[in-house]
Amino acid sequence: MGVTAKIAPSMLSSDFSNLASEAARMLDYGADWLHMDIMDGHFVPNLTIGAPVIESLRKHTKAYLDCHLMVTNPLDYVEPMGKAGASGFTFHVEASKDNWQELVQKIKSKGMSPGVALKPGTPIEEVFPLVEADNPVDMVLVMTVEPGFGGQKFMPDTMDKVRTLRQKYPSLDIEVDGGLGPSTIAMAASAGANCIVAGSSVFGAPEPAHVISLLKNSVEEAQKNS
Repeated sequence: MGVTAKIAPSMLSSDFSNLASEAARMLDYGADWLHMDIMDGHFVPNLTIGAPVIESLRKHTKAYLDCHLMVTNPLDYVEPMGKAGASGFTFHVEASKDNWQELVQKIKSKGMSPGVALKPGTPIEEVFPLVEADNPVDMVLVMTVEPGFGGQKFMPDTMDKVRTLRQKYPSLDIEVDGGLGPSTIAMAASAGANCIVAGSSVFGAPEPAHVISLLKNSVEEAQKNS
């Protein structure tokens, strides 16, 4: 398997008033990426951060900023997010049925890595064309909760999607987001997920470094046994 384990603490669970120090703390604890949730209050009910916050954070860190855009018009965000210093730009398949080719091309032209996300209720088949395209996405994000709020319960039945993807695309980065922590990581890792977004389970832990290394070890163990 050509994919590596990447643990991406979800900054949505961090102390937003100290974002730079929270980011540094997570990297010191062994995080590979920092997961940034961009919500527009329309595609999902919640409203979070946008390009100005990414731009501010970028001044304080060289980390890979893994940006997940839960927005109705992802195309409108490509330019500002590229300028702000986003590393990855993951858009929702539900919001880009008509223009994903243009979207992927634009994301790459701004120096970002394109990813596609899907909600728990969306069939996995909807992302196949984006992975198989001449100009493909680099990552698929399988939401393991309904997007929009932190702290939700992990949905085990979403693991069938991860399994399907991993069998079909052995070298694809597959990310899972929602309710991931020590109690659910084994399910996600054995299904084939290699990029793990974890919010409350990391930020709420007495020893976040311990949780990050546990998540990473689970993925690496599962890969050895696959």
